[in-house]
This record gives sequence, structure tokens and C-alpha cells, in this order.
Amino acid sequence: MTTLFKIALAFFTLFFFTSTASTQTISIKKVKTDKGFISGVDNEDNSVKIFKGIPFAAPPVGDLRWKDPQPVKRWKGILKCDKFGPNAKQNPPVPFDVYTEEFLIPVNGDISEDCLYLNVWTGAKSTNEKLPVIVFIHGGAFIVGSGSVPIYDGEAMAKKGVVFVTINYRLGVFGFYAHPELTKESPHHTSGNYGLLDQVAALQWVKKNIAAFGGDPENVTIAGQSAGSISVNVLSVSERAKGLFHKIIAESGATVVRGRFGGTTILDTAESRGLQFAQKAGAKNLKELRQLSADSLLKAFSGIGIVIVDGYLLTEPVSASFAKNKQYDLPLMTGYTADEVNRPWDTTLTGFKKYLSKEFKNDSLKVFRYYPASNDEEARNASRSILRDMGFGLQNFAWAAMQGQKKSKSYLYFFNRKVPEYGGTNKYGAFHSGEISYAYDNLKFFNRPFTNADHQLARLMSSFWVNFAKTGDPNGNGLPPWPAFDVQKGEVMIFDAETKPGVHPYYGGLNYFYQEAIKN
Repeated sequence: MTTLFKIALAFFTLFFFTSTASTQTISIKKVKTDKGFISGVDNEDNSVKIFKGIPFAAPPVGDLRWKDPQPVKRWKGILKCDKFGPNAKQNPPVPFDVYTEEFLIPVNGDISEDCLYLNVWTGAKSTNEKLPVIVFIHGGAFIVGSGSVPIYDGEAMAKKGVVFVTINYRLGVFGFYAHPELTKESPHHTSGNYGLLDQVAALQWVKKNIAAFGGDPENVTIAGQSAGSISVNVLSVSERAKGLFHKIIAESGATVVRGRFGGTTILDTAESRGLQFAQKAGAKNLKELRQLSADSLLKAFSGIGIVIVDGYLLTEPVSASFAKNKQYDLPLMTGYTADEVNRPWDTTLTGFKKYLSKEFKNDSLKVFRYYPASNDEEARNASRSILRDMGFGLQNFAWAAMQGQKKSKSYLYFFNRKVPEYGGTNKYGAFHSGEISYAYDNLKFFNRPFTNADHQLARLMSSFWVNFAKTGDPNGNGLPPWPAFDVQKGEVMIFDAETKPGVHPYYGGLNYFYQEAIKN
């Protein structure tokens, strides 16, 4: 045997055994993560492997209350991950208005400060498949919600070729509380935003571990709705999240320009509110605050979780970063629903015109042309549309427009499907959160009298979502063409019983609000 042949054989042997050793069959009985082995369960037809309640950070309890997420301790043996972990501390779920149990944490689910768990659905059979990954961040005004909410289930998306991940993060007073003593003890000299730091920790876990589930750590899409969409917006400008994701899906929420929806607060203000809260809770200092029960803290808390310009996760308001074009250059798919605001104020045509005159002064006639009305009922509908577009609409429209200035493309949608209701009233229309079950093909979890048109829309929307996660472009065979967003043209994808591209039905008003917002 010649020396040259021996060398060639040695290289072949090394390559063959190294490559085959790195590829493993994925088994629900045993998957290796960076902290130990876990097991999961199969779905009914054995096409998807499901792992629920995977710890991605240490329980934030005791002395770890109001601290950055800390590493999980290694465990021995195989950790059974066959059910959801506890939901973040919040009030028990109570259905209200259109928000039935499908939108809420499970009634029989645990609620605890010990909440930092995530869930994975995968259809991959081996670790070398490198499937696209979607990490979904739930909404709920930063005070309620969980990765265990039924309409966020990942099985349908996994069947379509995506590794789907949902996460928990700290909420309310546990996730967004600032206090001078917390700032003093912090190595970053800041406090608050713990819920957002939890999201970063979950993304770091995905980067380290998702390949073991057949996912590609270099093809991660972060997706969120409402407060989850605002979270995604914050992460798109935060240095802490740099390199942890590669595409963005944002549904109904952002703080891209200064406006009437969302926003941030400065650390000094947050600390001042924190001192007031401590007084209300009956605690003289941080030590006493940490000694209080979670229930007593929750009882004393009121309001929503507020994102803080803390100098660490967020160094300036999101709108300031976007004004400087500092957001990450990544593909974006974003939009909102036609009935985000489903309670117009009780106005008349005369009252509506007076409002426009007071609010928009010399531009009132221009705005009236964008939101016309000829009687009282139309005035009430127009008022609802203006509130929607000055809030949700403006922010997602602006994000698509400003992201379009980057090399990566953006895609904007308008969800106009009136979600069916029993009794045929449809009084809530295309309401806030109504699109989620369609986008992730989860109508089976949603107790409504859906028609074939609804199921077709769900298949179509989820196909767009999967295509985008794969390539950064939602377009694909058999789907209506979705043009990249150009603010000068205003073309969007309109989701309805008949889905088709077209100029946004409220383009004039949205573009007016947008141009006014970027003047400042």
C-alpha cells in the first residue's frame, strides 16, 4: 500500500466517521441539550415530535427575582418534557368579550414565578435536516399569556416543515419592574426589561440547541403578535439580540415611530414608579420586596408592562433607532387586522367632523377624504378606522416602509376576514388576535363555525408564513403573488375570503400619518 493511498484512506475514514457521527436520528426518548437529555412525545400520527416544558433559564425566584435570566443547572438522567411548564405569574384566565378560552392560558395550567420554559415541535427525523425555525413570542399586554395558549400550538407548522418554538417570559411586575436598588445591584447598572431578557435567553437556547431537533440555528425567524410583536420590534434594534435571528414576523404591534400606541419609558421614570409601587406593596426596601409573596405583588400591581430604555437591552427609544436607520437589515413580514379597534366612540357625523377639525386642524378635510362618512353610522365606523390606523396601522405600516430602505425586503398585509361567530353576528369582525389561528393553521383549536373559505385561508396564510421562514420571501407556487412593500405604491396582501394583492384600502390615511410622523 503506497504512502499516498494510506493518507487518502485516512482522510476518507476521518471524514466518513465524523460526518456520520454528527448526524443522529431524532428520538422522543432521548434528545441531548446543552444541560442534559430530555424526552418528549409523538403526535397522534407520529409525524411530529413534541417537547414541552424545556427549561431555558433558572427559576427566577427568591434572590433571582428581578435579575437577569441565569443559566439552568445541569441535570442527570433524562428530563421528561411531555407537558407545558408553569405559565408566568398572572391572574387566572377569565374569558372576556371575544377572547374565549382558545386565547388564554389553560384553565388547568400551573401559574408560577418559576416560568422560564419553552416548547418545541419538529417533524425532522434526523439532526442534519436544517429546517427553518420559528420562535413565536406571545402577546397579552406584557401582563398575561404563555407559550401554552392553544392557538399557538406548533404541530401544524411542524407538519409543513418548520421547527416551531413557543416560549414563556416574565410578565407584569415580575418582568418589567425597575427600582433604584435593583439598578445599583445590577452589573449593567440598570433594572427592568427582565421579560425581554428572558426572550433573549430563549433565543440563545435556540442557537445552542435547535440543531438537535433538526432545526437550523442560522435560519431563525422571530415572530410575535401584539405585545409579542412589540417585543420583536425591540429585539430588532437591541445589541443583546444581535445574530440570534435572521427574519422577522410582526403581527399587530410596534413602536417604530412616535405615536399613540406602545412606546417606552426612561429608567428614571420607571424607577420612580417602582418606588411608588414598593410603598403600595408595603415594602421599605428591595429585601422586603423579595420577601413578599408572588400573590401579594400581583395583587398590588396594576397597569401593563412597559418597555424601559435601560441603557443595556435598549439604549434609546425604538423610534429613535429607526429614525437613524439602525434597525437590523433583515427580511420583514408585518401587518394588522381590520378591526383592531372594535369599539368606536359614540359619535355623530357632526361630532366626528368636530374631532377632525380639532385633531388635524388645516388637514381635517384631507383626513376626512381618507375616512369619509355621510351619516352617523358611517362616522362611527370611520372613527374606529382612524383610531386603528393611528395606532396599530401606522406602526406596522411605518415598519414596512422603513425596513424597505434596507437591502432586505418587507411584506405588509391587511387581515380583513371577519372571523365567524355563532349566531352569525360577526360583531367583532377581523378583531385583534383573530388572524393568529389562520396564520399558524390552528382553526381546529378555535371553537367557531368556520367555513371552507376559512380553512382555505388558513392553509394559504400558513403557507406564506412557512415560505417566509424558509427564504425570507412569502411567495411560492400556488399562492397569490405578494409584492414587496413600496411606500410609494402601497401594495399589500389583503387576507379575506378572497385573498389577493392590492393597494391598501386605507393607504391614503396611513401614508398621511406616516409622513407626518417622520417629519419630526
